[in-house]
Amino acid sequence: MTPRLDYFAAAPQAMAAMRAFEKAVVTSGLEHGLIELVKTRASQINGCAYCVDMHTRDARAAGESEARLYLLSAWREAPHYTPRERAALAWTEALTLVAGTRAPDADYEGLDGHFTDEEKVKLTLLIGAINVWNRIAVGFRSVPPLDAAR
Repeated sequence: MTPRLDYFAAAPQAMAAMRAFEKAVVTSGLEHGLIELVKTRASQINGCAYCVDMHTRDARAAGESEARLYLLSAWREAPHYTPRERAALAWTEALTLVAGTRAPDADYEGLDGHFTDEEKVKLTLLIGAINVWNRIAVGFRSVPPLDAAR
């Protein structure tokens, strides 16, 4: 697959704003491991190979286990995730697939007891941000790097 264009070069101010938004979201206080799980799961759903590659690498570098990364697409059936992570992953799927799910009350209510209202907003912004990045990367055909270190 050949990339369609260099979107950073084509629209540097817009991409700088997107990077600033991303930075604000990832430094908002949510734990790094949770952030990477959410980014990876949304990227899996959206079929964004570039982002799946990036976020699984980032998660591994931050100490995430191989088993939890391998099982992420089947997290509902795997006992490897905390209740807080499960709530975040359910919300991630609900919002990533919002056209079909309509963000069910049960998934929203599942956040209660695991996230404060402020954290719910931050998590929702995180999910929105990775979905935008997925659409940019998929739309412009970004491809994960092929390197010898694999």
